[in-house]
Amino acid sequence: MTTSDTPAGSGGLTHFDAGGQAHMVDVAAKNETHRIAVAAGTIRMKPETLALVVSGTAKKGDVLGIARIAAIMAAKRTSDLVPLCHPLALTRVAVDFEVDEAGSKVHCRAQVETVGKTGVEMEALTAVQVGLLTIYDMCKAVDRGMVMTDVRVLEKHGGKSGDWSADV
Repeated sequence: MTTSDTPAGSGGLTHFDAGGQAHMVDVAAKNETHRIAVAAGTIRMKPETLALVVSGTAKKGDVLGIARIAAIMAAKRTSDLVPLCHPLALTRVAVDFEVDEAGSKVHCRAQVETVGKTGVEMEALTAVQVGLLTIYDMCKAVDRGMVMTDVRVLEKHGGKSGDWSADV
């Protein structure tokens, strides 16, 4: 579906056909390009919880190492989780965590890449969210009040629409 045949009242949403029914967008006519998306998010926790994460003494083990693997695996499985996402052959997934001791937070950043006909924003967002969920899961025994916030796309590159960066 192109913008010109987007159904009236859909607000330009591409995941609906002319009859208003949900469908997977047809990307057959698109060119394959190198596509990159970067997403980020944060989990806030008690200082004592962050100390366990940083020291590596959490009961379940290396929290950030396991969260990194979970995030990478999640990026690869995005189309299994989000119904209208295309399954993609990812060429790179990089996940980094930054500890903010002053704010008692961990920031997660994921960069996902492919050469294909559709973007990887959903894969980057899924990686971040599952990385944060894994931190929550591994630390919930000592801190059920952790809060995940600010999950968002920071930038994307490639494709017909070109480059985009969030106003951060």
